[in-house]
Amino acid sequence: METEKRTLKKSSLEKLFNSLKGEGKKIIAPVKKGSIIDFCEVSTIQEMAEDYLLTVQSAKSAAFPKIEKLFDYVISQEGVSTKDRNLDSIPEMVLFGVRPCDAFGFDSLSAIFNWETKDTIYSKRLEKLSIISFSCNKADAYCFCTSVNGSPGSIAGSDILLTYAENDEFLAEIITEKGKIIAEKSDAFEASKDIDKSKLLADVPVLFDVKKVVKNATASFDSEIWVEQSLRCIGCGSCAFVCPTCACFDIQDESNGKQGSRLRLWDSCGFSLFTIHTSGHNPREVQSARWRQRIMHKFSYMPDRLDVIGCVGCGRCSRACPVDMNIKEHLIQIAKDKI
Repeated sequence: METEKRTLKKSSLEKLFNSLKGEGKKIIAPVKKGSIIDFCEVSTIQEMAEDYLLTVQSAKSAAFPKIEKLFDYVISQEGVSTKDRNLDSIPEMVLFGVRPCDAFGFDSLSAIFNWETKDTIYSKRLEKLSIISFSCNKADAYCFCTSVNGSPGSIAGSDILLTYAENDEFLAEIITEKGKIIAEKSDAFEASKDIDKSKLLADVPVLFDVKKVVKNATASFDSEIWVEQSLRCIGCGSCAFVCPTCACFDIQDESNGKQGSRLRLWDSCGFSLFTIHTSGHNPREVQSARWRQRIMHKFSYMPDRLDVIGCVGCGRCSRACPVDMNIKEHLIQIAKDKI
């Protein structure tokens, strides 16, 4: 549908929130927890954090939880019987107050989980998820969304995008049918005004040509750059776990005798055991090969196979890295003509 513009007064945010809560939706929003901001379920808008830049973790767990039961099973003399998840039991959820980079990340996740075969559990969670994003009016040195086809006011992935303007008002962009239904059920929105959105957004300069990153990464599989960039990497997986687009997972069984559940759990290609074979052979036995895989997956394999970039430029991986590796600096280096 064509994006529809409205106005939302700051004082009407609570009215919108209560309208969603009154429908029984589970609302996930940024919450201040000690010195950090993270996503939590909230019951009132007063619990939401104010004046935050970015949450520590991404919003991907709303559709791709850290631990997800796939099915139950029972082993008997007759064989193995399985019982699928009741997907109708997945609750209606709203991500309220996410940043455009988080909303944009679901495009990459959807490309992965619905590549060739549709992942029914992921798709049902996304179907029951509504995303109300807030544009960024500030950024820091880790942000580089504009270098990977995003922007502080991108509408990609959002159902409604709110951009803070003057006079305690928001420019409200109603982007999808989900967003339209939300707006119609609430009387919080008012007629649109002539607001220049571009003047309200954070200044995030383009730092590199992402097409050159894709080209050079693809052509540089055997380059020494991967060793150079990975020297500090300790393979902790923090970057993958906070990333909005990383989708590596493991499958494990949790059993009690002859019955149990099969689970999907977050994993990381940066872990030393991620590719180890039963024989003991590991095709990525050194950290430089694992770092190369991370970059190649996001900037070569995904663009080639799925026509998406596997990075939204949020900078969380660099913020979370305990040894101060900065992916932005590495991508600038890869984008150079010769690496």
